[in-house]
Amino acid sequence: MSSKNPPETKELFSFDDGVYQTAPDSASWFSQLLPTANFYRQFFWQVYRSSRVAQKGKYDGPEWSRTSFEVLKSLESVGVQARISGVEHIRSLDSPCVFVGNHMSMLETMVLPAIIQPLRNVTFVVKKSLLDYPVFRHILRARDPIAVTRENPRDDFKTVMQSGTERLQNGISVIVFPQTTRSLTFEPTQFNSIGLKLAMKAKVPMIPIALKTDAWSNGKWLKDLGRIDPTQHVHFEFGRPLTIDGRGTLQQKEATDFIAAKINDWSSKPS
Repeated sequence: MSSKNPPETKELFSFDDGVYQTAPDSASWFSQLLPTANFYRQFFWQVYRSSRVAQKGKYDGPEWSRTSFEVLKSLESVGVQARISGVEHIRSLDSPCVFVGNHMSMLETMVLPAIIQPLRNVTFVVKKSLLDYPVFRHILRARDPIAVTRENPRDDFKTVMQSGTERLQNGISVIVFPQTTRSLTFEPTQFNSIGLKLAMKAKVPMIPIALKTDAWSNGKWLKDLGRIDPTQHVHFEFGRPLTIDGRGTLQQKEATDFIAAKINDWSSKPS
């Protein structure tokens, strides 16, 4: 099972003692004045530019990583503070894996590639309708995601198991958001075991990701385009790789306990 990444892929973040933290005072007063407008001005240009590259068949892993990194930098430019930790757990792997995380907003979908792709080839399980989004569809299709309809759970499960196993056998890790929908809260009972079952079938580890990304809120009319709130700090934390044992009951609980504990800790501290 190959796990080798393209040699031109390089890490984009500088980690100090294993942690990336947004530098203080990284946003200008002008950008902070209208954070939502100033962020989307940058974001739409990044999406358009990346879409043009994708249409030319040149949107590879490093290009995807750079776009993702630019999105985070655009968020930071309007005052959003981000903290990333636990990346050493990805570095320690000698195989692809299944990443499972809670799903709060559009932010994690846009930023995770900047963190993971330089370390390990990766793709997402996504809603099939996203592949038809104007402009954005070219980017998604270039990264060969696993598309599900969310209309027939049985068919979606088969798709994830079959296509996910194929990706993993080819050295491509898979990101799964097991919650049925985005949520600002985390309920372990709503965190289904599809990621664990994929890891079990492909015989690879599972890494939980705890996420707090409500700085990019869900929109009222267009769900993906909500308000940017710099008062809410962003957190990404990766847990240790879990080797699935038996039916995976203990590993599923460890993953949900890890995510719940981190979210509770972050929520209890003022931003």
